[in-house]
Amino acid sequence: MLRDGEFGCPWDLEQSLRSLIPHTIEEVYEVVDAIERDDMVDLEDELGDLLFQVVFYAQIATEREQFDFDAVAAAITRKLIRRHPHVFPGGTLEGFGRKSEISSEQVLVNWETIKQQEREEKRRRQGGAQENQAQESVLDDIPKALPALERARKLQKRAANYGFDWETVGPVLAKLKEEIEEFESALAAGDNAHAEAELGDILFASVNLARHSGIESESALRGANKRFDARFRWIEARLKSQGKVLEKTELSELELLWQQAKASGL
Repeated sequence: MLRDGEFGCPWDLEQSLRSLIPHTIEEVYEVVDAIERDDMVDLEDELGDLLFQVVFYAQIATEREQFDFDAVAAAITRKLIRRHPHVFPGGTLEGFGRKSEISSEQVLVNWETIKQQEREEKRRRQGGAQENQAQESVLDDIPKALPALERARKLQKRAANYGFDWETVGPVLAKLKEEIEEFESALAAGDNAHAEAELGDILFASVNLARHSGIESESALRGANKRFDARFRWIEARLKSQGKVLEKTELSELELLWQQAKASGL
């Protein structure tokens, strides 16, 4: 109804697949925020907003006679059945109901194997366009539009699936320290372009360290942001209670207050 040419909403009618992208990203992060705040009322609302985005994309595609919402639901159903042979033996819903002794670790291994098979099938379907490329990469289908931290993790994980990875966390830590030293050298030399590149390497190595440590880098950084936000607000409140102004307070005093905020558990 919102997309109805005669009675619909002007804003909704103006939207395209591309114009919805920033709204979809925003809704995803609002879902994450509600979960992290453990706000189930807000989560219910935000999940509805996210679902609306999926319906919106499907409606635009339906108008273009490309696919519809039912096709989207059918596609994910087929994918889930295919990627869970331990739950759906024989690749059918009718196979459900047999107890499997497979571990969660083996599930992940099988999941990656099946996804690799799907990637190969996708390349074959694309046919000539792929064959015209001088060289295919196992990294080809990792979206370039992903947030940088997530794309770094996916690039590293994909390479690791093909043996390009350290077996322990020790060499990863050593690599991070090496990148920090190279960044310091670039700064000392006044080479801003080199410093930017080395800082990127530090961030990339940090994501690798998180991956090897079983930590989600995006979640870890959100946690750091949350702590900074809470501590900074604590400092503002303390200064206000003392009749002081933030911008007129010495850095040494601000650092002392920061340590107090940190010690308070924030």
